Amino acid sequence: MEDQDFALFIKRIKDKTAIDLSQYKEAQMKRRLTTLRAKHGFTSFQTYMDALQKDSQLMNEFLDRMTINVSEFWRNPNRWQALEQRFLPELLKDSPRMRIWSAACSTGEEPYTLAMILDHLGVQDRSSILATDLDHKVLEKADHGNYLDRSVRDVPPAYLKTYFTVNDGVYTVRDSLKKAVKFKQHNLLHDRFEGPFDLIVCRNVMIYFTEEAKQLLYRKFSAALRPGGLLFVGSTEQIFSPSQYDLETVETFFYRKRRS
Repeated sequence: MEDQDFALFIKRIKDKTAIDLSQYKEAQMKRRLTTLRAKHGFTSFQTYMDALQKDSQLMNEFLDRMTINVSEFWRNPNRWQALEQRFLPELLKDSPRMRIWSAACSTGEEPYTLAMILDHLGVQDRSSILATDLDHKVLEKADHGNYLDRSVRDVPPAYLKTYFTVNDGVYTVRDSLKKAVKFKQHNLLHDRFEGPFDLIVCRNVMIYFTEEAKQLLYRKFSAALRPGGLLFVGSTEQIFSPSQYDLETVETFFYRKRRS
């Protein structure tokens, strides 16, 4: 009965929000949502779903708990260094104008990191950054561009001085960076992918999906890249057999779309 209760909940959520919870690792997701459900005193997912449909605040809390919003600037700094020093210069040789997508961008640290690097390279004016996430609440936070010190601890000092203002311990990205990033709500598992992109960055998100969902997304990411374009993934998300997605490994966590 408990399994049927959760299965029906998954179906009703998909009908209501177009979010397919069956594509997430079940044990992990079920544990997280059972805790949230119990917090409000609901003894079944059916009664919890009934309440979600009537209470927008409860629904927003559910969406926030379901999505994974952990991010920081320059996460795994050596990977960003490789992007800045090797891969972006290589991509810029092929593209007079760079199109970049930060997928599942959370609260904006990743796309703003990209914007800083592009500005430092002197090519922000010939680049565009699309940053998307499922959760509209984190996109609002990203748009405001305010961060606590723990988010900026890996930002190189020169970048911190150039691209942020600080007030009462809150670091705010400068308006020039905000103008360089377009934030948009997007469901990776449901919505159409734009493209072609020179660079797609999707880090520390795929680990929450089932193997079937990962395979689907890698195919879609590959299709959204131009030939020679790059996919940059997280430090726990190495792609095995990338050739099945028309990708090739060029460095750890960087994959290039094959040229025809």
